[in-house]
Amino acid sequence: MPEYARLIGIDVGKKRCGIAQTDLLKTIATPVGTFSPDETIQKIEYLVKESPIERFIVGWPLMPDGNEGAATEMVQEFINRISKKFKDIPISKIDERYTSNRAKEVMLEIGIPKKKRRQKERVDRIAAAVILQTYLDSNYQ
Repeated sequence: MPEYARLIGIDVGKKRCGIAQTDLLKTIATPVGTFSPDETIQKIEYLVKESPIERFIVGWPLMPDGNEGAATEMVQEFINRISKKFKDIPISKIDERYTSNRAKEVMLEIGIPKKKRRQKERVDRIAAAVILQTYLDSNYQ
């Protein structure tokens, strides 16, 4: 496993997926963008070619009571796709409950105007960064 490598965070949705990545030292998560599910695979291919990737971190959409539902099935299908395409890159799931709310809080804290905070694409890519930063904070301290 490379010493210097990135982690990629993915917030999977039916219409859009948010992507974030870390720096090579794996200290901070930065939003990359929001893409359709098919474009997401293409963007990940590009990121994998651009620099070494240590792991994918995928938001696991549990219901408020902690159970799995229809959304987890959709995310598992996406995980199956990327695990077939990127066989050598491990995938971790992380509880993504309330990440969209946290993403909105982050946007408010950094002063993004209300109109832009309502843009779902912006929320999705920041949610991917929140998912990834949560993983970093819990695994790299």
